[in-house]
Amino acid sequence: LGYADQNGHPYRSIGRWLIDQGEITMEQASMQGIKEWAKLNPQRLEELLNQNPSMVFFRELPLTGKGPPGALGIPLTPERSLAVDPRYIPLGAPVWLATTRPNSEQALTRLMLAQDTGGAIRGAVRGDYYWGSGIDAGNLAGKMRQTGRLWVLMPKGYVPDAAPK
Repeated sequence: LGYADQNGHPYRSIGRWLIDQGEITMEQASMQGIKEWAKLNPQRLEELLNQNPSMVFFRELPLTGKGPPGALGIPLTPERSLAVDPRYIPLGAPVWLATTRPNSEQALTRLMLAQDTGGAIRGAVRGDYYWGSGIDAGNLAGKMRQTGRLWVLMPKGYVPDAAPK
């Protein structure tokens, strides 16, 4: 599957809604924590999902074995592709990332490429680290909410086209 479109409604975090309702703590607000809450509260699942009016639509893609395509139309590379807000970071730009691994103090510093975008990624210092596919990658992605630092590497003398809108 690959991204096809979005319905135009703003993204609202269901994790934030659960925290605001006192249903989970900030520490439980991961993909895994939200799934656990949903298992324990199946009668309230529709109420939860209705808190986020944003919908993403997907399209079927041929299996290539190369991974899902990002916003540039090329396959994403596990642990090297980063989704960014292209109003601030140009797609294709090399980005140096300094953060930690999920639920750890272990440093995670590496060169990444800004190759994708996402509905919840807004602002100059927001990014979504692509862990890859499969259960292990999904578990890591679901726990990733660390702070970190990004350096966008641009040629000397580069001037952006315009200020973000």
